[in-house]
Formats: sequence, C-alpha cells, structure tokens
Amino acid sequence: MTPAHPEPPQPGRRETATPTASDTPQGRGELRAQPPRCETGPVTASGTLQGRGELRAQPRRRERAELAASGTLQGRGELRAQPRRRDVADATASGTPRARFAVLGDSLSEGVGDPTPGGEWRGWAALLAEGLQPGADILNLARSGARTGDVAGRQLSAALSWRPTIASVLVGGNDTLRGGFDIPTVATELHTALGALRATGATVLTACLPDPGTVLGLPWPLARPLGRRMTALNDTVHALSAHHGALHLHAAERPWATSPGALSADRLHPSEAGHRMLAADFHALLAGSGMPVGAPPRLEPDGPPPGRAASVCWMATRGTKWIADRCTDLLPDLLRLAAEEYRHTARGTAPLLDHAAREATAAALESLGLSAARAHVPPTVPAPLHSAGRPERSATKRILVPGADWAAAASDSSGTTPITG
Repeated sequence: MTPAHPEPPQPGRRETATPTASDTPQGRGELRAQPPRCETGPVTASGTLQGRGELRAQPRRRERAELAASGTLQGRGELRAQPRRRDVADATASGTPRARFAVLGDSLSEGVGDPTPGGEWRGWAALLAEGLQPGADILNLARSGARTGDVAGRQLSAALSWRPTIASVLVGGNDTLRGGFDIPTVATELHTALGALRATGATVLTACLPDPGTVLGLPWPLARPLGRRMTALNDTVHALSAHHGALHLHAAERPWATSPGALSADRLHPSEAGHRMLAADFHALLAGSGMPVGAPPRLEPDGPPPGRAASVCWMATRGTKWIADRCTDLLPDLLRLAAEEYRHTARGTAPLLDHAAREATAAALESLGLSAARAHVPPTVPAPLHSAGRPERSATKRILVPGADWAAAASDSSGTTPITG
C-alpha cells in the first residue's frame, strides 16, 4: 500500500529531480531541474525549495565547476545569484567555434525594460546574440544598480574565468546618479575592466550613455550638473575605448535615447523597441569590424510601447522607492549642485563649471597614461543665456568614424574637432 504522505528524506540521501512533461529545454540536451513529485514545499537545509512545485534553478555540474573556480560557490548547498546563460543558436556544420558573449554592466544590459512572457528580462544583449554566427553562448553578469566598481570586481572576475570571445561593458550611469561621483575612480575602474578583457583577446563593446537629466526632462539647475557628470563619463569611456581598441557606440545620440516609444515606463531604460534598436546598432558595429554575423535583430517589437498609464503606475509603485533610496544619497548632493548652478548662472560664470569638469576628466585620463588626454576631451560650448537667465541647451553631436581606431568628433560653431585614441 502506498503511504498517504512521503517519507522525509534520510540523512546522507540526495533527492534527485525527475524530469517531467513540463520540463523546459534550456539549451541542447538540457532540461530545467524540477522538484520530485513527493516534495510538497518544505524548505530543505540548502534553502532551495521555495514552495509547492518550485525549485530554485541550480547550475549544471560543469557550470558548478566553473563557478567554483571563479569563487562564486560559497559552500555546499549555498550559491550566490548567478548570471543568466542562454544558448541562442546551434553551431553550423562548418565546425566554426561558437561565440562566447559575456555581458557586464548594470540594468541596461540586464535587459530591464524588455520583459519576457515568463517575467524575466531579455534585453539588447540577448537579441544581439541571436544575430551572431555561427551561434553564441551568453553569460549575462549585468545587475541592476551595478557601478563601475562592481564591474571591475565581481563581474570581471567571473567573465575572465569564462574566457569570452566577445564582451560588453556598459556601466557608469548609476555612478552619476550617486552622491560623491568621482571621475578618477570611475576612470580607473573602467581602465581595469577594459584592459583585462582586451588582454584575453576578446572583442569588447562599449557605449556612451544618454544624459539622464535630458531623458527625464529635469529642470535646468538639476539637469546641467547631471549632464556635466554624464559628459565626463562618456568622454572617459570614449578615450579608454580608443586606448584599448574596443568597439565603441555613441548610443547617447541614437533614437532609443529620446524617442518616446523607445523608452520604458520608468523613462530611464529602453523599452523592447529601444533594446531592439540598441542590439541592431551593435550588430552593425560588429559587422563593420569584420566579425561574422547573421541577420540583424528585428526592429519591430512584439507588443505596443508603454503608455502614460504605465509610467504613472510605475511611479506609484516602484518609482517612489527608487526616489526614496536616493533621498539620503543623491538628493543632498544634487541640491548642492543645483544651488551652485544658480549662483554661477546669476554671476555669468557658469562656463567655469564646465571648464572644471573638463579639467578633472583630462587629469583622470592622464593619470592612467593617456598623455594627450586633454586634447581628447571634446570641447563644451558654454550655454548662452535666455533673457530670463536660463541657459539654453547646447547642441553637441558626436559621430562614429571607422578606421584603425574608433574616433569621435564634437561639433561646435567653430567646426568639427576629431578625437582619437
């Protein structure tokens, strides 16, 4: 007679998950682990069972060995949050090795703003991987809230142990939205990450990021200090990308950064359409470099863009927490910067703030061995004043120039100044 309830597991016995009809293929020859039918939800010693029929995904045996080598396994039954890995295509019959694509960065590369029906994030990196030839394995290490120190630390260590052939480093936006933003620290950490990845022979992708003050439509006393920080970050990323031979995309000037339908409900991350645009831009960049690629990612989204109702809902739920988290960090610093902006604007000395930011960026780059860094920093045109005393937005355009190195140019009233690595 079958007992009414299963016997509890005995000490020293390992419960094995039996694949069921509901198992979902994750890759070639891989099934998602399912809990045994007899389990009804008790939490085990390892803390993996969360409820009835739910089991936290565990790495395969080969992955566990790789994770242990990179220092992510802490002990028996304990595992840190792991990066998502997708097999997006099978290798062709030609025997050409599949690409190994490591994704480093923050929520932008994690895929925030592009949800899947299953509730996970997809994002531009997964869309790009689908267009690589003869296929690609992707290791997404990007995490929401990550800063340059996180990328140069834990993420870089895990990526190097995985031995990628392609790596992307898109980070720094969270640094500009924190109190105590320090461009020398940001430059040093980016220099470490890019240098280590390029030393392995990997092709490295980087990008300039849009100005959050402009995207959010903040008042000019708040927008200009944030814009100054983002300019320093982008100039640093550009100079280091040229120095290390990375493929650099000026994403800040692309449509997803400003088009309403290309932004998600939070107005800070791309929507599905925006992620598709970004993936297509990187696909074109890789194709232009001579890397074998397949068809470019499709630009048409699967669903409609988020409307105003979605933005209001986000602000009422998650947005208030996002703001509260920064009330004790960014807000005091930003209010100080806004007061300084007001004071300098009233005195007509606002260009001094721009000059100081350029000098700090140049000094940070020079400290890393970029001897001509000051000549590499794009000139910033001082914003003229309206009759009401409000500075107008300056139109600075950067273009992508193909050649031995990727270069950029900043256009002002005096013409175009090339910037090289």
